[in-house]
Amino acid sequence: MYKHKQAWPISGRRITNSRYLPLIVFIIPFFVTCKTTPVIPQSFMQEEKYLPLAKGASVYLFANVIEARSILALLPIGELKEEQTAQLLDRTGMAVAALFPMESGKRFQLAAWGNYPSFSAGFAFSFNKNWKNQRSSTGGSYWYSAVNKLSINLTSKQAFAAASLIDTPFEPQTAPALRVEIPDGFNDFRAGSPLSCWLSDPASVISDIFQNAGIPVQFPVQELFINLFPAENGCHALLRFQLENAPQARGMAAMLNLAGVFISGGSVPLLNALLFANAPVLREHCLEIKTGVLSDDEMLLVFKMFFGI
Repeated sequence: MYKHKQAWPISGRRITNSRYLPLIVFIIPFFVTCKTTPVIPQSFMQEEKYLPLAKGASVYLFANVIEARSILALLPIGELKEEQTAQLLDRTGMAVAALFPMESGKRFQLAAWGNYPSFSAGFAFSFNKNWKNQRSSTGGSYWYSAVNKLSINLTSKQAFAAASLIDTPFEPQTAPALRVEIPDGFNDFRAGSPLSCWLSDPASVISDIFQNAGIPVQFPVQELFINLFPAENGCHALLRFQLENAPQARGMAAMLNLAGVFISGGSVPLLNALLFANAPVLREHCLEIKTGVLSDDEMLLVFKMFFGI
């Protein structure tokens, strides 16, 4: 599982809450307080094949922000609790994000849809010495702060942001030819879920989880999709493990059942709630598992295990 820095410089000081600060918040301190009704783009509900995000991320997330607020509040990012963040989320209908491994030199990229004060933002950027207008390789322009290593492009209906670990700007918008392709079946899987994601290297993540639990088993997982739903006293999730063929899916189900025997009895409570609360369901070459209700503390561990935050 990849590791990340836990602190990074902003305006000469150190922030230690999270390496993805700001993930949903892209440091726009001039959002007005009045609420508007954000718009969720219908084109992104089912039929899209590509995200407006770069390839190479470890995790790609979809959020229906209106419905996922209680789940977003669980993310270990202190700034999500601040008033300015709440104002931004009030204006956002939907967002997609990419979280990158440290060795890529990138940190995150985000695209959001809603109602934004683009004129006010452009005015504020132009009078802030830390922000410079840059030409984009896609033909437009964006604002870049070398101090924050943050790039932003804002229109009245869309917001794009990207952050890097190096001095070279990470452009907020990605050219169509370089955008990441949505895996087959993911759009159908995420339908109706407030927050969904897929992992780019699920086999190593799953292997690390079981290795840390003292169970040296490996599964040839090609895709891992996750849906998160709010629940009373926490969240629950639906996990879909996609393998190459049906026999591999049946083999994974058998191995999970066997592993559950060794983990039963509460020796590893999180794995019990995550993988063994319900029997796995076979769907051709896929295996689906509905988790038990995960507490806030357990969700923090889930974010650490699967998202690296």
